[in-house]
Amino acid sequence: MSALVSRTHTHGRRAATATLASATALLALICMGAAPVAHATPAEGIHNIKHVVMIMQENRSFDHYFGTYPGANGIPAGTCVPDPLNGGCVRPFHSSNETELGGPHGVAAEAGDINGGAMDGFVAEAESGMKCTTTDPRCGACASSSASKIAAAVGSCPVMGYHDAREIPNYWKYAENFVLQDNMFQSAASWSLPEHLFMVSGWSARCPKDDPNGLDCTNTLEPAFPNIFQEMAARPTYAWTDLTYLMNKAHVSWRYYVAEGSEPDCQSDESIVCAPVRQAPKTPGIWNPLADFTDVQKDGQLGNIQSQNGLYSSLHESPSCGLPNVSWVAPSRAVSEHPPSSISAGQTYVTTMINSIMRSPCWGSTAIFLSWDDFGGFYDHVTPPQVDENGYGLRVPGIVISPYARTGYVDHQQLSHDAYLKFIEDVFLNGSRLNPATDGRPDARPNVREAEPALGSLANDFNFNQAPRPALLLSPHPEPGPASTPPAP
Repeated sequence: MSALVSRTHTHGRRAATATLASATALLALICMGAAPVAHATPAEGIHNIKHVVMIMQENRSFDHYFGTYPGANGIPAGTCVPDPLNGGCVRPFHSSNETELGGPHGVAAEAGDINGGAMDGFVAEAESGMKCTTTDPRCGACASSSASKIAAAVGSCPVMGYHDAREIPNYWKYAENFVLQDNMFQSAASWSLPEHLFMVSGWSARCPKDDPNGLDCTNTLEPAFPNIFQEMAARPTYAWTDLTYLMNKAHVSWRYYVAEGSEPDCQSDESIVCAPVRQAPKTPGIWNPLADFTDVQKDGQLGNIQSQNGLYSSLHESPSCGLPNVSWVAPSRAVSEHPPSSISAGQTYVTTMINSIMRSPCWGSTAIFLSWDDFGGFYDHVTPPQVDENGYGLRVPGIVISPYARTGYVDHQQLSHDAYLKFIEDVFLNGSRLNPATDGRPDARPNVREAEPALGSLANDFNFNQAPRPALLLSPHPEPGPASTPPAP
């Protein structure tokens, strides 16, 4: 009975919070007079969505950002992760750090974190990845000289830290007012490069240089990656089929928007600190993979890889929205949230982009998918499902923002970033899949990720019978939100 009362009380409190948030948003719109109310016909169902924008930030696990969010599958009571270097264990703790180091998050490190499903290897992998010793001060509490110091210094062990509305108030407001996915997994059990390949193609592979035959590509979670300081001959060939091939045949418009600056991370799955590498639309790389896909080159669509300035200019191509049907958005290092980049700088960047979409004619027909590409070495307690030899990887936050998104809804269905491709295919391609048996361009992928029976549907995060929601404009520089309830000891 007490559990039922607790759930009822929580539901009522969240409903009241959502109502207050909606009223506040409406008042803001009236005062500002800038953001248009969405216009669409609910009878059109899923095809009310004319534009999908995927904003992909960097390297945060679900428990790290939403582990204390009410109603979500968050950090369990009693969690304490073993510290093999110092003895004892480290409990999750609230971190107010603006910048912090994560942990190693390549194939081997992720397997070590998961530890056969025990989910207790995070501190050990962080210590190993930093090459910690008990006398090395760089490693903070994860390398305390004695177990007795852990309790006092635990705030320095970043992989076990979590944030809440005190550090990321806007992300929590988006969750409170739209949809939070608490069962969203990385597509690949690895780091950023294979994850970004999955985001555009549903696969990660290594192909012979200059060989356009996708059947010659070999499945791997350690694909080759380009380095712009090398000769052009060192660039990889991605010969398998990506989603733009299907979209081009169906006359579905797309853009891949790249923030100019430096790449968010090192060009190694285990390096944590490295010299910056320049990033721009014409510099193929880990966060700009489509330039090396042979079908993009053959279709003459390299011009669709553009600076993020193009996204902003397209929002107000009067009198209607100028966004393409599908947009991927890749950040630069400074705003990526990739450790040790600033959390608040990333939140400001994301909020500014979402505000711009909401103020534009595009809002009424847009679905925004906000997520983080991989877990970055930070603790998460959920064992990833094993759908094939490639993944899934660990849980990451996922948020759906749209005038048709459900209000204050926590989506518990099993998802991965493959669900983005599935949604796009359902909305714009009549359900066609990246299937080598049917798409007219065979490759050697082991399975069709969008067709996995256990993969949920993002359509469940929308209510097309509701009146389109007004924009929720947030300050790019918000005040800290309230503290959450910490995990029970």
